[in-house]
Order: sequence, then C-alpha cells, then structure tokens
Amino acid sequence: MAESNPRPLVLIAGGGVAALEAVLALEALAGARVRMELLTPADEFVFRPLLVGEPFDRTEAQHVPLRELLAGRPVRHVSDGLAAVDAAARRVRTTSGADRSYDALLIASGARTAEAVPGALTFDGPSAVSAYRDLLADLDWARVKRVVFTLAPGAGWSIPLYELALLTAAHLSERGMTPHLEIVTPEPTPLAAFGADASRHVADLLERSNIAVRSGVAPRAVADGALLLADGGSVPADRVVALPRSVGTRIPGLPADAEGFVPVDEHGRVAGLEHVYAAGDVTAWPHKQGGLASQQADAAAETIAAWAGAPVQPAPFRPVLRGLLLTDDRPLFLRGQDIGSPEETLTATTSPLWWPAGKIAGRHLTAYLQSRGGIAPPPGVRKLVAVIAARDRGPHR
Repeated sequence: MAESNPRPLVLIAGGGVAALEAVLALEALAGARVRMELLTPADEFVFRPLLVGEPFDRTEAQHVPLRELLAGRPVRHVSDGLAAVDAAARRVRTTSGADRSYDALLIASGARTAEAVPGALTFDGPSAVSAYRDLLADLDWARVKRVVFTLAPGAGWSIPLYELALLTAAHLSERGMTPHLEIVTPEPTPLAAFGADASRHVADLLERSNIAVRSGVAPRAVADGALLLADGGSVPADRVVALPRSVGTRIPGLPADAEGFVPVDEHGRVAGLEHVYAAGDVTAWPHKQGGLASQQADAAAETIAAWAGAPVQPAPFRPVLRGLLLTDDRPLFLRGQDIGSPEETLTATTSPLWWPAGKIAGRHLTAYLQSRGGIAPPPGVRKLVAVIAARDRGPHR
C-alpha cells in the first residue's frame, strides 16, 4: 500500500459525471473500506446537458459547488489536475508539479472538444450560448433565413443537435416565422443509434416541426454561403450550427489509441496497467455521453470495491443507451438495450423509461443531486416525477 493507513487510497482524477458517479458508487459499495481523493482543479460541477435550453430561456445549466456535493462524504478534494501516471510506482504527477501516491487510480478526466466544421457556430459549452442568442435574434429580424444543423464524424453524442433544431423551430413558430431549417448528418437516419423505432419517432417529430433532414452525408466546411459536404456536394446556408468533436488528451504513462483515448476492458481496467482504471469520455468507447460514463464508472467502482474486500460481484460494462430529447412539448425518452445487440429492443416514448427521470441516467449521481435539490428534472419531466416516484423507487427500469 502507498501509505501506512490500512485502508487503501483510491485516487479519482476528474470532476465530471464519471468521477462523481464513481465517488458515490464507491461510498455505497465499499463504505469505510477505502479512502478517496478527488483530484480536479474545478471547484464546481457543471450539469452541461441543459445548456441547449439556455438560449431559449427554457433550461439553465446548474453549477453546483463541489464542497456541497462532497459534504459529509468520505472523500477529500485535491484542487489540482492529472499530468502523468507512474503505474509501477503507483504515483501520479499533478499539473502543479506535485507527486501523489495511490493504491488504486480511476481516471475520469474527460476529453477535450474541438471545432468539427470550420466556419460553423460550434455549440460546445457555456461560451456558445451568447452566440446562439445572437443567431436567434438574426432569425427574429429575418436577417437569417436558412440555418443548417450538422453533425460531423467524431462528434460523440448527437442529441443536442436535434434539440437545438427542435427548440429553434418552436421559437420561430411562436413568432409566426418559417425560415428553412435543415439537419445534415452522416447518420443513416435521425438518431439511428437508438434503433429503427426511435428513429421513426424522431423523424416524425422533425417533419411536424418543418425541419428537413439530409442523412448519410458528412459535412466538411462552411464557405460562400453553403455547407460543403465530404462527397463534393453542398447545402445552401446563411448560418451553420455544429457540435464539436471529442479529442483525446494523451496522458504520459497511459496507453492511448490513435485518437488519444484510453483503452479499457469491460471492468474499466486500463490495458496493461495494474490498479489503474478509467471511465467516461477519456476512454476509447465511441459514444461520449453522461449516462454511459456513469455506467462505466459503476463497473470500475464495483471492481475496485471488490479488490478492497467489499462483498461485491463486479458486473461488466454492458452499455444501455438512454437519451432524453428536449422538445417544445413533452420530452422524448429514448432507450436502447445493449449497444450492438442484434435484438431490436429499443424504445421511444414520452413516459419516463428510467428513474430518476433526468437528463443523465446515473445510478448514484442523478439520485443524489435530485435529493439535494442540486439538479432539477428538465421542463416537461417535473410533472411526471411524482407519479413515477410513487410507482417505482428503483434506480433504473
């Protein structure tokens, strides 16, 4: 062990969904068997999935101080970042130049985002909200008449693009305006990752909202009043809105694939290293989404808890894709079973398909945040929560 204290020290690097899910899961599974340190320079947790509603004044991203989230929890917040890993010595180097030891290391430091379509308005976080408000103003004053929403290969999660398009259509409809809105995506059908049934639901919703769809084509860049396509074609556009692509952050001492992401097995173990785990966007799993990050964190936490002597039988990561699509009316819940399974067991409905009914389906984190009042369910879900709570108190259905 790295210290004389008989309880092993689990160092968790990161301050996002996967890191906090791991903290809460380890507390629930291992209890006093472990000590934890949360290594992150952040002093707050930002619940980013609701950012898409901010330009329309429909939702607001919540900012929750970490001191409140961690109060009373058996975890120490170390305000620093991860710079390098020495797995043989069970030590890390931090961004401030300090060395820290660990007995088990869980890396949940996320990924960087980068522009995916040159010339487009990249909706990549809080800084994009003001720019999108300006776009809405240009639409309101008819200075812009054609907006194209596009998804490039490498964007890890496509739901926000559809939400922006649908909420923009609703915004314009309320004002009696009908500019041309279009989605251009390399997906074979809208939100195809959720399967045929969900894709049909979304396609119908887009049609009712007068949003055109061009699928099976990838964007290249914006130039001369058009979105240029990888196949040599183009789509006329006054403005183009795109999601960013995810970029891996290579960390010395860790293996990485060609894109800089960390390869892990189904229990979150980093390839070739002992007592080192990873979860969330930092890993090589192609879908970058909070619910999947939570599931990865749970799998890694179970493995670490069992190693620490907890009576836990670690379950492997078996991804279940869950997505909540914000619309002008009731949100659409999308749920798939095992990603890649040949069985067509995918669902789309306006009734909650998991509990707690939130934007991210995290077994521990979502319930904890809602119980503390830190994260409220999005509009359209709040009125359903009381019914679901009375019917089913389990973490997932």
